[in-house]
Amino acid sequence: MTIPFILASASPARRQLLQTVGIDPIVQPSHFDESQITTTDPEALVTTLATGKAEVVAQQQPPPALVLGCDSVLELGGEIFGKPKGIEDAIACWQTLRGQTGRLLTGHTLIDRQQNRQLVRCQITEVDFAPLTDSQIRAYAETGEPLHCAGCFALDGRGGLFVDRIRGCHSNVVGLSLPLLRQMLAELGYDVTDLWFNE
Repeated sequence: MTIPFILASASPARRQLLQTVGIDPIVQPSHFDESQITTTDPEALVTTLATGKAEVVAQQQPPPALVLGCDSVLELGGEIFGKPKGIEDAIACWQTLRGQTGRLLTGHTLIDRQQNRQLVRCQITEVDFAPLTDSQIRAYAETGEPLHCAGCFALDGRGGLFVDRIRGCHSNVVGLSLPLLRQMLAELGYDVTDLWFNE
């Protein structure tokens, strides 16, 4: 890697996504206080949170470094679903989602410490949820998997069984849009292949 690439997120799914495509990020969670952001607009929410996370970590990095912050929520009928507070919250969420189409929004903020530049983007993917039974919903919630995910499901886990269709970027639903990352890097003058690690 010619330049340090830092992921300002503790998300194992985001790290795994990057590693799958040859980028081994330095993981540095931001511990950004998300409670201070109160907007109810889902796009503004995810981009503001992604920027907050990236800026906290970028301030701690000497140039050169690239810092990526991300945040995801699911929106359905004007309601925002982040990570559930517990099993019962996840069950209530799924009772709303089943048989419906939601929008998974992920905010991406990429900060280039070398050039002192910052890009902020939002990727939106439509997700069709299967018409789950109450027993399926409870069984899934009790696995614990949805407790760690925006929108109460992990596409790359058991939750993938309960998604009927996706329109848009697949990796965005996992937590990070790989095509958008490639485009943002290019806008800053980098080729994504420059970040590949040697096997």
